[in-house]
Amino acid sequence: MFEDIFRRKKLNIKKLVSFGFVNHGDWIYERDVMDGEFSLKVKIDKNGNVDTDLLENGTNDPYILYKTNASGTFVGEVRSAIEEVLIEIAENCFELTIFKSNQANMLIDYVRNTYGDELEFLWDKFPDNAIWRRKDNRKWYGAILTVQRNKLGMNCDEFAEVIDLRIQQDKMEEVLQNEHYYPGWHMNKKSWYTIVLDDGVPDNEICKRLDESYKLAKK
Repeated sequence: MFEDIFRRKKLNIKKLVSFGFVNHGDWIYERDVMDGEFSLKVKIDKNGNVDTDLLENGTNDPYILYKTNASGTFVGEVRSAIEEVLIEIAENCFELTIFKSNQANMLIDYVRNTYGDELEFLWDKFPDNAIWRRKDNRKWYGAILTVQRNKLGMNCDEFAEVIDLRIQQDKMEEVLQNEHYYPGWHMNKKSWYTIVLDDGVPDNEICKRLDESYKLAKK
């Protein structure tokens, strides 16, 4: 219900403690809302996923109407009170980022530190798609894209972040035998392939593949 508050934001764990979160496996923060009528518990897991629970302070009973399709003035006020707290948490404990997956952000840092290149966002209609290109010849050597998994042939409508990389055409068949590897999404499928950035492929393997793609872009 409050997902948009944290959209395109990455958790900064170091800031949670100073805000008042306590680590109980998940990070927990509690605050009274609605003039003390309710106690709000905010839970954030290690991946930055946020959940809330609300208890009536007088009875200690859970109040769940705000999570349903219920309408009315009071439940609207409750949602507004929770939203206010969550916006404060988002502003103080999260950082703005285009890509959410740990591997996408790892690769952004890797390319910046290795090649000194930054992602280029070329498409206004697709703000979560971007490319890297070499400085010497301006050829693309990688792209991070956001795509529905079913577009890659999976039986799932969820969106995933992927990386597209170059490969020699005579090695395409071999590389596609690997799990989590797919024909290049929105690229020439004879010379580009796609890896889903969901930790199915180890970081060091993807970095090695990216280095190979960078070299191929020189030709």
